[in-house]
Amino acid sequence: MYKFETDVLIVGSGPAGSAAAALLSNYGVRNVVVTKYNWLANTPRAHITNQRAMEVFRDLGIEEEVIQKAVPQELMGNNVFCTSLAGEELGRLYSWGTHPSRMADYTLASPTKMCDIPQNLLEPILTNAGASKGTRYRFDTEYLGLSQDDEGVTARVRDRLSGEEYSIRAKYLLGADGGNSQVAKDINLPFEGKMGVGGSMNIVCEMDLSKYVAHRPSVLYWVLQPGSNVGGIGMGLVRMVRPWNEWLIVWGYDINDGPPEVTDALAKDIVLKLVGDPNIPIKIKSTSTWTVNHCYATTISKGRVFCMGDAIHRHPPSNGLGSNTSIQDAFNIAWKLAMVVKGQAGQASLNSYNTERAPIAKQIVERANKSITEFGTIFQSLGLTDTTDPAVMRANMEKMKDNNSAAEQQREQLRKAILFKSYEFNCHGVEMNQRYQSTAIMPDGTAEPVYARDQELYYEASTWPGARLPHVWIGAANGHRLSTLDVAGKGLFTLFTGIGGDAWMEAAQQLSHELNIPIRLVQIGPGKPYSDLYGEWAGLREIKDAGCLLVRPDFHVAYRAKDMVQDPNAALANALQHVLSLDSKKSSTQKLQLSDSI
Repeated sequence: MYKFETDVLIVGSGPAGSAAAALLSNYGVRNVVVTKYNWLANTPRAHITNQRAMEVFRDLGIEEEVIQKAVPQELMGNNVFCTSLAGEELGRLYSWGTHPSRMADYTLASPTKMCDIPQNLLEPILTNAGASKGTRYRFDTEYLGLSQDDEGVTARVRDRLSGEEYSIRAKYLLGADGGNSQVAKDINLPFEGKMGVGGSMNIVCEMDLSKYVAHRPSVLYWVLQPGSNVGGIGMGLVRMVRPWNEWLIVWGYDINDGPPEVTDALAKDIVLKLVGDPNIPIKIKSTSTWTVNHCYATTISKGRVFCMGDAIHRHPPSNGLGSNTSIQDAFNIAWKLAMVVKGQAGQASLNSYNTERAPIAKQIVERANKSITEFGTIFQSLGLTDTTDPAVMRANMEKMKDNNSAAEQQREQLRKAILFKSYEFNCHGVEMNQRYQSTAIMPDGTAEPVYARDQELYYEASTWPGARLPHVWIGAANGHRLSTLDVAGKGLFTLFTGIGGDAWMEAAQQLSHELNIPIRLVQIGPGKPYSDLYGEWAGLREIKDAGCLLVRPDFHVAYRAKDMVQDPNAALANALQHVLSLDSKKSSTQKLQLSDSI
């Protein structure tokens, strides 16, 4: 007997689980979140928030609330390398798109700006976004196991306050229970890579560092002190949590020796060394240890159970990809589940989640771990590769100041090595260039466009089926401007067309009624509801005025017709049936109002 039933049960209340819950509630789907903890994240943990995540928040209507609690992009950009915060600076790197030439790339790519919001401030916003729309949260509720059949999933849980065990019945279950996911174990997901390839500790503390950092604002300050810690390199990280008085220190330990006992005395000693000021007052708030992982699931779902977030991609925080990718997992699966639950899509459409997101899991795990190894060029330029004698290492660093050709070469090597870290700190393409190929995309017979610039560093807009809808500012009837992303999403498919595309709109309206699937209509052109304000839409749409784009609720292009076709109704019907895994004979007597506005 079940204690209660729901459409979707979500295990885990982190960024992945809470984003999925908020999206499902916005889409009108019943969902319940269970977490064994008594509240949300109690430490800053994840923090870098990229434009793709911000676009999801914009879609949810919480972008402004996130911005209010976040540190803005302009205070994130001076990635500093030094011997201590009070000591010598070795160099800086413009980061997170703050270099003037890179800022243009970011500005053109999205209506949003990236920011820095610690996880303990983000999770309550996401939780409220879901709970206010219907999500039920059950804290102190531990997931124990599951069984599934053709009709649904039964999960066993334990109330950690009363000790009561009971069952919850759901049509589908989302495993968002972190890097030691029990859900992933219970459905035997296959993994590649290795857990525990390195050891680190976090020290969260309060101290006023304004005089050392306010003139060079950044999220990250990298401190090199040869011989100070594991491996002999002596590199520690001072991460801003709140400017400029709350900080998170990252310091390594030897994974082979196991995690150390991090006392307040040890924590303060580490902090003081990295800051380089023995007199600064420090308040230790918390300490913890964690392992660096290099592990990803090659299959991320089984039956009616879908895993997401750290449960399927386990990696270091390099590149700031963790929570951002987790939120994208949620954005991908939520609309598909909603349409299946409502009978608007076939259950087979859910298979595309694995096809689309499993390669992303591998990509970001590989990228994050590769970014760690790319610090090697900095160590090499400073003469720190042989760690047997810290005195020699420090002397090698000092040689950079000499007036000779060898020192000049060393300085040039360091400059290039720091610039090369753009692959970690300006990796716009990794964040934005996700192009899907699955049954939830209708190919148009064209080859995937070749990237003109470095695929990892630069985002390149395209309407190729599977690519994200390009952001362009268009004009509404009242003269105000909107992003193309603003008139898409919100759980709906959106049809974009122009002058001469009336037949596409008529086909969409007819199919909307026949298939019980609301489709938003966006017609752009002179005298139409939307205008191409700057002429940029015509330059990026890659279709003619009479062509069309059918865009999924997660902003990815599902179907593209470059011009009008002989039978637009048949073409659009075929695309929808393909993307949603619908029986071609599917129909519904229930009629829905076609939405033509946001």
